[in-house]
Amino acid sequence: MKTKTNKDERILALADPIAEDLGLHIVRVRVMAGKRQTVQIMAERKSDGLMSVENCADLSRELSALMEVEDPISDPYMLEVSSPGLDRPLTDIEAFEFYEGYLARIELDRLVEGRKRFRGTLAGVEEGHVDINLDGEKDSTASIPFDWIAEAKLLITDELIKKGQDAKDAAKANAEPSDTDSTAEKED
Repeated sequence: MKTKTNKDERILALADPIAEDLGLHIVRVRVMAGKRQTVQIMAERKSDGLMSVENCADLSRELSALMEVEDPISDPYMLEVSSPGLDRPLTDIEAFEFYEGYLARIELDRLVEGRKRFRGTLAGVEEGHVDINLDGEKDSTASIPFDWIAEAKLLITDELIKKGQDAKDAAKANAEPSDTDSTAEKED
């Protein structure tokens, strides 16, 4: 779910090693159509899950240089590097584990018991399945194969806001830049 298209996958293959060298984790890559395509890369620091303006600029600068050489997109594009934000997409199994206990929305690539969308509290991961305690359905937990998930994201709650603020406070205490809503943009 980090990518959707072959273009996304090509860009992820270029971005992953650079992010790794910078101590970052790529959350999602999307090439979005428009008058000028936008290459959107969401990333976060491995150490604390945050993303500073400097982190965005470093990744953007390094990736821009490589994309100039590799030319994965022949048309003009704009590179946008940002944090995933509080209502972040959940794109790998580790994210579902890390955010256990938080409210999320999951959309599947197929119908299951007459529905594709599930909303509830993440209840863990077991043997490649994501468990979610469904909202409004007492004592009902759905166990969804990770491979069936098309899109998933956290929903903003007071608990999630507190977790984000706690992470920012901890980063400040460790003298790390921590502007989690940063975006660095670069035009091709």
